Amino acid sequence: MCRLVSSALTIGLCAVVLSGCARKPEPPRPVTRPPVVIPGIPMPAPTYVSLAASSDLYVIKASQLAQTRANDARLRDFARMEISAHEGLGSQLSFAGRRLNLLPSAELLPDHQRMLDTLKSTSDFDATYRSQQIQVHEAALKLHSDFAARGQSPTLRPVAANAVPIIRAHLARLRGM
Repeated sequence: MCRLVSSALTIGLCAVVLSGCARKPEPPRPVTRPPVVIPGIPMPAPTYVSLAASSDLYVIKASQLAQTRANDARLRDFARMEISAHEGLGSQLSFAGRRLNLLPSAELLPDHQRMLDTLKSTSDFDATYRSQQIQVHEAALKLHSDFAARGQSPTLRPVAANAVPIIRAHLARLRGM
């Protein structure tokens, strides 16, 4: 009987020890959803920071890819300029956002991630990069222009206003290629 109890305790102890070694499932990752923008209503600061940060991050990542994949030297030069300019815009956004306790995310929004995935897998890199850059810069120009005029944060409106001429110049250069 004592042997039976001892064996049962040993088996129970082993089960407890082994159960502690089992891998626990990772909690599900939160789903990143794009912010909602309602035309005619001033954009909230968190929405602006999220959209602007993702746009800058996409441009930087796509341009880093262009440094190695673009065949056209003009696109490689443009990509170099883009990285520098959008790192600067991102830094301004981050600095102003910190004053409001709104740190930009280091992750792309789903639309920007899809665009980057498409760019990585395209067989016509130069045309896809140029087309996507025009699309992203047009959207960014509207975002920054609208926020500079009607954004809810007086701290972030100058950041948006500063971005407008930079993005407008990028668009002009892209369209001239």
